[in-house]
Amino acid sequence: MRALITGAGGFVGRYLVEALTERGASVTATGDHDAPAWCAERGVAWHALDVRDGDAVERVMGSAAPEAIFHLAAQSFVPESLAHPRETFDANVMGTLALFQGLQRLRARDLDPVVLVTSSAEVYGAIPEYDGPLEEIRPTNPRNPYAASKVAQEAIAQAAFHAWGVRSVIARSFNHTGPGQSRRFVVPSFAHRIAEIVAGGDPTLWVGNIESMRDFTDVRDVVRAYVLLAERGVAGETYNVCSGYAYPIKDLLRDLILLSHAALYVKEDRERLRPSDSPVLVGSNAKLRAATGWAPEMRIERTLEDVYDFERATLVRA
Repeated sequence: MRALITGAGGFVGRYLVEALTERGASVTATGDHDAPAWCAERGVAWHALDVRDGDAVERVMGSAAPEAIFHLAAQSFVPESLAHPRETFDANVMGTLALFQGLQRLRARDLDPVVLVTSSAEVYGAIPEYDGPLEEIRPTNPRNPYAASKVAQEAIAQAAFHAWGVRSVIARSFNHTGPGQSRRFVVPSFAHRIAEIVAGGDPTLWVGNIESMRDFTDVRDVVRAYVLLAERGVAGETYNVCSGYAYPIKDLLRDLILLSHAALYVKEDRERLRPSDSPVLVGSNAKLRAATGWAPEMRIERTLEDVYDFERATLVRA
């Protein structure tokens, strides 16, 4: 497979590159900065560009002639979208539109790749009462600018499929985590603070709402689902990428504390609470399983251990 990845310099991008190259794919990657060191190690062609620059994206697509495009480039942090909604829409929506417009122009040269657009379970909005795992047919109900931008991104992908015949597939991902994720997200944030406490830091760990329950999947399982969807997903369809199990946030925190043997105090910081939080958010992966045969392989205990070990090693290197 010849693959092109946008936003490859982000958390998920590196894991996707690894998954693809291990399958023998030829990978071209783009990001908004210079090539990471691992590009040379993996034999990846890197292009530094802004995905909103349609001409630049078109040139890269034309040169790479991909059979599959994995569109990861996005602003993906909900609080950032609340502070900077226009910038979030610009990156997520205009970047997606530029990609599909460039691809439409290249279709005259017989370029017809599958385009996997990575969306988010945030599009479902707040679920005040749990009524079972969320299925793809549930109406979207965005409650923040990030979620709204993802609904728009999905709409562009669907429009490109129906109007231009682009083979777009939407992966609607629920929470995912793993070593190297930004500490703005809950699991690495907890792991890093616990590692600091073990190293002699302030023993108070401030938290937001740890009573909520979320569907977590290891990033290594997520990118495996992306590759399978590019290979076997049906064009024009949307697939949840999720474990199908809701983990209480307080249990994840407890397990990280047990891993570390840390002595600490957990205290609630009301400024970390989100008014639109759903008590339980869990998805159904039945459609993904049926289409690809995918199933999560990484146990949550292994994921937590790997994240904690990564954060502890980061402190040692510092």
